[in-house]
Amino acid sequence: MSNRAESAPSEGSVRVVGTAHVSADSVREVEETIEAERPDVVAVELDEGRYRQLQGETPDDLDAGDLLRGNTVFQFIAYWMLSYVQTRMGEQFDIQPGADMMAAVETAEELGHDVALVDRDIQTTIQRFWRRMGFVEKLRMVGGLAFGVTDSRIVGLMFGLMVGVVLGPIIGLFGGSFGITAPLLARVSGGVVLGLGAGIALSFVGDAFLDGEDSLILAVGGGITVALATAVLGIGSGLVGGFLAQAVGSMALGLLAGALVGLAAGAVFGVVGLDVEEDYEELDMSQLTDKDVVTVMMEEFREFSPGGAEALIDERDAYIAHQLVALRAQGKRVVAVVGAGHREGIERYLANPETLPPMESLVGEAKSGGIPWFKILGVAMSVGFVAFFVLLAMAGVRNEFLLRLFAAWFVVNGVFAAGLAKLAGARWSSAAVGGGVAWMTSVNPLLAPGWFTGYMELRHVSVNVSDIGTLNKLLADEERPIRDIVADMFDVPLFKLIMVVAMTNIGSLIASLLFAAYILPLFGAELGGVDAVTRLMLEGAGRSIDLIVGAFR
Repeated sequence: MSNRAESAPSEGSVRVVGTAHVSADSVREVEETIEAERPDVVAVELDEGRYRQLQGETPDDLDAGDLLRGNTVFQFIAYWMLSYVQTRMGEQFDIQPGADMMAAVETAEELGHDVALVDRDIQTTIQRFWRRMGFVEKLRMVGGLAFGVTDSRIVGLMFGLMVGVVLGPIIGLFGGSFGITAPLLARVSGGVVLGLGAGIALSFVGDAFLDGEDSLILAVGGGITVALATAVLGIGSGLVGGFLAQAVGSMALGLLAGALVGLAAGAVFGVVGLDVEEDYEELDMSQLTDKDVVTVMMEEFREFSPGGAEALIDERDAYIAHQLVALRAQGKRVVAVVGAGHREGIERYLANPETLPPMESLVGEAKSGGIPWFKILGVAMSVGFVAFFVLLAMAGVRNEFLLRLFAAWFVVNGVFAAGLAKLAGARWSSAAVGGGVAWMTSVNPLLAPGWFTGYMELRHVSVNVSDIGTLNKLLADEERPIRDIVADMFDVPLFKLIMVVAMTNIGSLIASLLFAAYILPLFGAELGGVDAVTRLMLEGAGRSIDLIVGAFR
């Protein structure tokens, strides 16, 4: 389980003890090794933040800029996933995760030995881990957390809902080419209205006579049944007409198609068996004494994300080895307590310190390689949005028309962004700020209205790392209905903040799709249709060129 690395006689020595972070046997081995060795220093695989957390100290509040900047929200989700799985494994084997490290610290302090925290800062590790993963790999990892939270069918339906939101506007724009006529959309929209009314009525009945999820199932199932039946029979076709019928009908068809896709995806997810919990329930303690929980997870990550595994395991091997080499060079006798998955890499560096990568390559934020397509897209969208208005103005389109078009863009984005933010629990002031900037952020993916909503929320609430532990406890409760668990999760500041940010951004995205599919064609009709708008833009481009050329003559 442990062995001594070779070192020069004039130097100190390092003994590396590999442990399983959720193994009671590892705790005993750590205590016995330190008592037998009586080293000058006990080095542990902890950074300052995790050490304080294991000590029971209240973690520092998270800085608003650090939390909302760029992909940091997603990095917290990555950290949450790792924490959640490790916590559940600790419950499975009836030991507190990190007990091996705390046993090392406590034993060292009792015997009067120095303690060295030799691991890299967790925020740096998670940032580099997230940055090194590809887009599909990130989806798979976040999906792993979702499967630890809920049923694969529910995850599939959530995926289908997102697909449906995109399909709806597409059907609204191009449905006529595929036989989706105005009378059909009128029948569908009428069915939606009647189904919505039936669902609301059934929810009141269910709340009076049923409990928890049964009431929700009755309302949703009954509403959908009524909507489908009335749409097929054409009973409500006269309730909605014109533009509203096109908008509601196409969105309903999109969501229906998305639901079918989601059901199929959920079935595939179930067959593939991506449930995190099932994976670790098959492990036994003898396996964990050879490989710690992070390594068990990373073996699978390494197969499809070598970069992610490099940041989480390989770089930390080198970082910890740097610290241990420095202690050894000072003539210290060291017992290093690390996860078993790190032991081999660390000992290899201790035996050959000249192979260590430079320390500066192991710290700081990782940089993304390749062409910055996302930034290029953001700039292109911003330029295109401005060019649309400028070219129409140059073609002689009335300012009154352009102002109405811009006002529609502002209102639609604001209503959806602010509305979904409020639905997620944001304060009215925060939702208003997010809605107010949504028109601008919608044309530039480099900005997000959720950032502004999140900053406003953080003026009234503080979040810290301990919120993740609270979320893990809620998710570990297998007796309560999911609806109650989710409601309690919204009482946790960190989760609520993430949901407010996400829902604001989703609202702005939905608004942009709806504007392109439904509102813009209405305005285009005033100018003579799509062909006329294209002609005017080309005319505006020609006049702009003439103006620029004339200025240089």
